[in-house]
Amino acid sequence: MSLALLVIVISLALLIWSADRFVEGSAAAARYLGMPPLLIGMVIIGFGTSAPEMVVSALAAWQGTPGLALGNAYGSNITNIALILGLTALLSPIAVHSQVLRKELPILTLVTALAAWQLWDGRLSRLDAGILLLVFGGLMGWSIYQGLRARSDPLANEMEAELASHPLPLKRALIWLFIGLVLLIVSSRGLVWGAVEIARGFGVSDLIIGLTVVAVGTSLPELASSLAAVRKGEHDLALGNVLGSNLFNTLAVVGIAGMIQPMAIPGEVLTRDILVMGVLTLSLFLFGYRLHGGGRINRLEGGLLLTAFGGYTGYLVIYVAGAG
Repeated sequence: MSLALLVIVISLALLIWSADRFVEGSAAAARYLGMPPLLIGMVIIGFGTSAPEMVVSALAAWQGTPGLALGNAYGSNITNIALILGLTALLSPIAVHSQVLRKELPILTLVTALAAWQLWDGRLSRLDAGILLLVFGGLMGWSIYQGLRARSDPLANEMEAELASHPLPLKRALIWLFIGLVLLIVSSRGLVWGAVEIARGFGVSDLIIGLTVVAVGTSLPELASSLAAVRKGEHDLALGNVLGSNLFNTLAVVGIAGMIQPMAIPGEVLTRDILVMGVLTLSLFLFGYRLHGGGRINRLEGGLLLTAFGGYTGYLVIYVAGAG
């Protein structure tokens, strides 16, 4: 048991470090190949920050632990909203712009509803997974098209400045890309092994381990980027990071895992985890549309999100895991 715990801690640290190196190397290499800054920001950085969830869930499905794969994806979504946005808002209130309310949040809500509808029959088939991946591809294509049409895109400008401020020779970029990818896979394998061993040792399902330990661990890159955005005064980026990550997890991460290994879905995923994820998503509408003081997630609401995260995680650990 102690060995499994040590492997989880080391694997999480290595997973975060390797994902960062992979993103850095990929972005610099893409720049040398002439990829526009907007595409680097949306595709390379977008995929890279969610690489821990994607690789861990894919390996978990491949090794026959689909509960871990599903728990990682949905648990990360809950962690992103309740823990990361809650903590970020507690440090500095987050503005919720009208564009987010009109476009990003409705899309995430519809995607969450699609996920719930697919799981209603208690199974995620390869057809279901294929639909998720098709929707993800369509949303990515639409977002890239919209971004390229805009005369001046903030993400493109930010990416241009970032690449210029941290130039990386092509040889070093390729080395970081290769090392990052290899260590990403190795650390993910270690994390999956450790999580399964912990689950067996405590007699709990791999779903619970995925929803708690693994989900929080793989969400650490989003936490770091959101806190960095707050320090720079770019509060809206914190919200954008979370919404983008949740879309990626619900569509791409679950879709890839489902294509690798179709899975039976425990009833509590629908009645507990998807429900909590949906309620947290809808709460962002309430914060953005409230009648007093404009759309903003203030410190009180950040505290409520953190309380919700503590209550949900505590319930899983004390009641569900305890009963197991």
